[in-house]
Amino acid sequence: MIAFDIGLDLFPLLAATLASMGCAVLGNFLVLRKLSLMGDAISHSVLPGLVIAFLVTSSRNPIGMMIGAGIAGVLTVLLVELIKKLGRVESGAAMGVVFSVLFALGVLLIESEAVRHIDLDADCVLHGQLETLAWYGAPDTIPDLFSSSTLRAIPRQVLTLLIMAALALGFIGVFFKELRISAFDPELSTTQGYNASFLHIALMVLVAGVTVASFEAVGSILVIAMLICPAASARMLTDKLSTQVILSIIISILTAVLGYIGASVLPGLFGRDAVNAAGSISVMSGVLLTIAIIGSPSRGLIIKTLRNRALETQIAREDLLAFLYRAHEQGEQYVPVNRVLRAMQGHTRVLPKLIKSDLLESRDDTVSLSELGRTKARDVIRRHRLWEHYLVDEAGLSPDHVHEPAETLEHIRLDPPDFSGEDPHGKTIP
Repeated sequence: MIAFDIGLDLFPLLAATLASMGCAVLGNFLVLRKLSLMGDAISHSVLPGLVIAFLVTSSRNPIGMMIGAGIAGVLTVLLVELIKKLGRVESGAAMGVVFSVLFALGVLLIESEAVRHIDLDADCVLHGQLETLAWYGAPDTIPDLFSSSTLRAIPRQVLTLLIMAALALGFIGVFFKELRISAFDPELSTTQGYNASFLHIALMVLVAGVTVASFEAVGSILVIAMLICPAASARMLTDKLSTQVILSIIISILTAVLGYIGASVLPGLFGRDAVNAAGSISVMSGVLLTIAIIGSPSRGLIIKTLRNRALETQIAREDLLAFLYRAHEQGEQYVPVNRVLRAMQGHTRVLPKLIKSDLLESRDDTVSLSELGRTKARDVIRRHRLWEHYLVDEAGLSPDHVHEPAETLEHIRLDPPDFSGEDPHGKTIP
């Protein structure tokens, strides 16, 4: 049984949901721009920005931390672009170099004498501490939540996540058209008056801000899952960007809720203690992405497998009909089944289906095209011979090099032009 405790679960679950939503809505444009690793780069490289911000201000004030992280995020973007241009390397390699070096610098700064005495340890930054947001002295019933005391009890981390999630949603809502154009065609965006470089920098600054706001909740290592997985899952389910953004928000909420519940419920089924909630949320985001990859109605592995099998069956059917049509052209009305099976090259299941569909007629141990089958076969042969004619007369190929390409092209369903005559081999085009 799943028991919800207001004091133990309300603020941690709210923080997880807000962090997941803020990351997911921005992650859509990282995925579209093929900058998924940029989220990982920023989530790691803002670490030295956090530490340097503390060294400058001598405080863990969220505003100072976010300014430091924002500067580090922008610096990351600029360094990546600089390395790409000067080093002439692809973007993935440039991002890998920048975030690994800056993250290592951040870890060294955390362990330095200047900050070692404060609570800015690597475990908190890397893994997050959702469980520390428990509300001691919380009311026992939900109606009692609606009071001024509840507002005063909201942790700073939750308020920060709420602000950043609202900023992320507002930014996407206000600049959705501009972001959509710049994501698919930055040059067109700039020519239409939308500065693609400014939008890119603004997006990265927001990613840095949401990343920092999520540090205490989910940790820098785990935030990348929420930046990419919900958006990637939504991308598998639709081709429309507005729908993708909405789906990514829904998936992010499911990820947070199911992951948080699973952190305590699933280990309890095996007599184990609860696991880290942030880690469980990241695992759940991967599970939902896997489900989308397998079960997507348009791009999933299942539908692709079914389509491939249907295509294989279609090709085998048409090849068999064309084989029998050519046999009939040579005066062989009934063809022995053994010879047909040899020509099928393993697709023997097609033969009984064609007979059952009244495309073939069987007699003794032979088969022949029915009237309907002859019509279907004539269409295949016509496409084949028209392609051969095109490849010789228009593409300039030699007649003895066009049969195999035409064998493939004949299965493309097109309306062939009205043309009669002979193919390059002297055979009549039906």
